[in-house]
Formats: sequence, structure tokens, C-alpha cells
Amino acid sequence: MSESTAVRVDPSNERMLKAWDGDDGSLWAKRAQRFNDGVAAYRDLFFAAADVQSADRVLDVGCGAGQTTRDAARLAVAGSALGVDLSSEMLGVARRLAEEEHVPNVAFEQADAQVHPFAEASFDVVISRHGSMFFGTPLAAFGNLARATRPGGRLVLLTWQPLRLNEWITTFRTIFAAGREVPSADLALSHPREIEELLTSAGYVDIGCTAVNKPMYFGADVDDAAEFIVEQHGGRLADLDDTARDGAIQALRADLAEHQADRGVFYGSAAWLVEARRP
Repeated sequence: MSESTAVRVDPSNERMLKAWDGDDGSLWAKRAQRFNDGVAAYRDLFFAAADVQSADRVLDVGCGAGQTTRDAARLAVAGSALGVDLSSEMLGVARRLAEEEHVPNVAFEQADAQVHPFAEASFDVVISRHGSMFFGTPLAAFGNLARATRPGGRLVLLTWQPLRLNEWITTFRTIFAAGREVPSADLALSHPREIEELLTSAGYVDIGCTAVNKPMYFGADVDDAAEFIVEQHGGRLADLDDTARDGAIQALRADLAEHQADRGVFYGSAAWLVEARRP
């Protein structure tokens, strides 16, 4: 049962709460390992930039099922890591895995990081792996995160570059549009100038955006990848007739076959590694 009614959210984030504490969050909780596997190639460079020290207090924003939170906690052996997310189901998975993996210095809380009353200057490092792009009012959100970071503390994010540079997004959007208009809007925080202006206004300094390109994993073979992708995006075909729907699925399978390698099905992806500091 969702506990979203107990979560304080900014009105601009109510739609995100409904999605992430609803069907979207349920899918991501069910498929947590596959989503982690998908972006696993980014892990080492992300944590190298975060440079978590043994006594650090880490905040993980949009932590989902908590893989990055647990990884941060393992580095902060004399410190702690707190993961926050809107999805009660994903947080349930995160807590279970932390217990199973014996990670004692980690905690998870269902919270809207845009308005949550974090203690001032209570974190040494704030991280977010593709979880910081959904705020309704980004300036307020990053201002709140800056307030929660100690002077000299670090902010490290992964955000997606523009859609045209992300093969996986453009391919799946086109296939599931099935001849209809393809959504073209970029995700938030996909342009360096936008990121730099936002973080400067929120109170950060030493802001840098480094372009990183990694292959994203979608499945062991065509059948495995198709099942996962249709489960995630198939709702976009619901209003089509059987012929159009079957045609889109066949187009997907054909494209997946072209992207299958020895280790599975991979598509190109492009992200920004964003680093900043609170003065």
C-alpha cells in the first residue's frame, strides 16, 4: 500500500509523486537489478568524482532501490549514507537489500528533496545518479540541497545529455511512437549552460560538466531485452490496433538484434558528469 499521502511534497512535484509512488515505481522496484545493470558502466567514474571518504556523510537524491546509496555507505565506513526517493516500493527494496548485504551505516527515507527539512550543513557529499532531473522547481531543490551541504562539501550528479546523443532514448521513442509524432523535448539538466546557471544561482561554485559516453545494457539476448523494454514502454502502444502494435514490437526486436553482442544487447548513451562545490 502506498504511503504517499504521508509525504510532504512541493505542489510542483505532485505529478512525480503519483508516478514514482505508483506504477512507475512499482516497475522500477520489480526490475531494480536490470535498471542498475543498465547504467553499470557509469559506476566507477561516478564514484571517482564523488571521492567519498571514510568519515563522510553522504546524501543520495532519487536513490531508487538504493544501489548507489549502499555503494556510498561501503566507502564511508566510519560515516553514513542516506538515500531519499519518492517511491515507497523502491525504498522497500533498498532497505531489504541493505539488510541482506549487511550494510549497517545506511538509511532510506521517502522524501521530496526539494522541500525536505534536512539539517543545515549535515552532509559532506550529495550524489544523484540520474535522479536529479525531475524536480518541479529545480532552483528551489538545489538551493535546499546546498543548504544541507557543509561548506566545502561536494555535489556530484549524472544527468542525460540531449536526446539526439542518446541512441537508446531516440530509438525506443521512435519505435513506440509507431508512426505518430515522436516526443522531442530533452530531459532537464541536459545542457551545460543550463546546469551551470542553475547551480550558480543555487549557491554552488567550481561547477564542471564532463561529457561521458557509455554503452547501456538492456538484456542478455533479444527475447530478454524485448520483454524488459516492452514492460517499460509498452503502454505507449495501448491505443493502437493489433496490427500496428505487433508491427512496433517486430520493429523493436529487429533493432535489438542489430545491437546484440556477445555480452548482451547494448545501446549507446551519453551523460554529463556534473561536479560542484558549496563555498
